[in-house]
Amino acid sequence: MRKIDILLNEYGLSHQNETNKTIHWICVPAIFFSIVGLIFSIPSGLIEEYLPFLQNFANWATIVLAIVLVYYLTISPPLALGMFFFSALCLAVANLIYLVSPIPLWSISIGIFILAWVFQFYGHKIEGKKPSFLKDIQFLLIGPAWLMHFIYKKVGFAY
Repeated sequence: MRKIDILLNEYGLSHQNETNKTIHWICVPAIFFSIVGLIFSIPSGLIEEYLPFLQNFANWATIVLAIVLVYYLTISPPLALGMFFFSALCLAVANLIYLVSPIPLWSISIGIFILAWVFQFYGHKIEGKKPSFLKDIQFLLIGPAWLMHFIYKKVGFAY
């Protein structure tokens, strides 16, 4: 069995309840976005100083997401492609909020992060099982891939 199948199966064991699954469909992407927004909010002065060729292209969120996408590539190149597009969408929305919102991106991101985690833990209380990441921290990255694999199955893409 492939590593991705093992990870998705193990993650799925603590996500059987339909209410918990529904909560995860909303909250996992929200948490992912909120983390992108928080990292996006970190001033990028060091990037501009030490990597000037990236100053018009990168911020900390771009760099962190590139590293995260390498992880996804190691477990499933097709899922990595889906996560690339979702990550790009998160970056675009974070950039839009950063540019036009009167409320700072970091503030919005903290609010989303806290609210989404409250619902996540509520979902696991309904489920009666602890969140998978308490067993293994890599499940924080498997959650979004778990959702992406369902999208792939629905449209008939192999993951």
